[in-house]
Amino acid sequence: MAKFVVSYVVLFLFCIFQQSNAASASYNVIKFGAKPDGKTDSTQPFLKAWSAACSSASPSTIYVPKGRYLLKATVFRGPCKNKITVQIDGTLVAPTDYRALGNSGYWILFIKVNRVSVFGGTLDAKGAGFWACQKSGQNCPVGARSITFNWANDILISGLTTINSQSMHLVINSCNNVLVRNVRVIAPDQSPNTDGIHVQTSTGVTITGSTLQTGDDCISIGPSTRNLLMSSIKCGPGHGISIGSLGKEFNEGGVENITLTNSIFSGSDNGSSGVKISQVTYRNIQGTSASPEAVTFDCSPTNPCRGIKLQDIKLTYMNTAATSSCKNIGGTSSGVLMPESCV
Repeated sequence: MAKFVVSYVVLFLFCIFQQSNAASASYNVIKFGAKPDGKTDSTQPFLKAWSAACSSASPSTIYVPKGRYLLKATVFRGPCKNKITVQIDGTLVAPTDYRALGNSGYWILFIKVNRVSVFGGTLDAKGAGFWACQKSGQNCPVGARSITFNWANDILISGLTTINSQSMHLVINSCNNVLVRNVRVIAPDQSPNTDGIHVQTSTGVTITGSTLQTGDDCISIGPSTRNLLMSSIKCGPGHGISIGSLGKEFNEGGVENITLTNSIFSGSDNGSSGVKISQVTYRNIQGTSASPEAVTFDCSPTNPCRGIKLQDIKLTYMNTAATSSCKNIGGTSSGVLMPESCV
């Protein structure tokens, strides 16, 4: 099995998205035929607006006015000639029949794009029908991720709300230099596999100021993720922030330089891991636990956790003192620690 090491860094430089002085073009999806009634299929008008913006030599804005816009599985494909801003003042809704998205695995997909910014808006994936199918044990489709960025660079996602995804809400895959800020994710606590944000095979991702309420991981971190900074996160309900699903491939890339700071967990729970973890810092974390055992390090006996640092942790269970449990771990602790550190 491949050897995986998670190492910690204090800070890394993040590229700031600069405003251009060049003249910009604006494309209103309604002018391309989109209907804000939530019933008329607006997929093609959105794609036409994207095509116009993508082929523009000047920076472009795609504008989605207030209203509800029905979109089927949609791919926004690059590369494009200049940077694109997508300003959403309305709500994008998926088809009511979950089978309409079929086995595509995605609802809204950005692929091979650079310098794309998404501001505001709500994505309503209407995932309840799909969850019911899964619960009943029927022959269901694979489920669609609400919004995915594949092979993208210099991406900004700000002020977006995504609710009731069939599967993961926001996926960042094979990307570089991504800023996710002030994003809100909402799904029932019993909704399956509805991870809030999933990051894998990506470098230089920052997630900040976001509220994640899901039936699965608030943030899940997959293979080949490096330089991930998470700050000011409100997580719960959900399964917390997890580094998992590693070791499936022999030559799979590891996870390095993961930072979580100034975050609040509410009613979160967790699971175990057999992956080797080292040099990870948890600092200024507070909130509530869904179980009496608020802190669990269940590390592999053959690959123990090393270099774990806990600083200023305050987690309670039903307004009472919680407990912690450690197996096969080495590290240090400092500051105010509730529950008492087992590291």
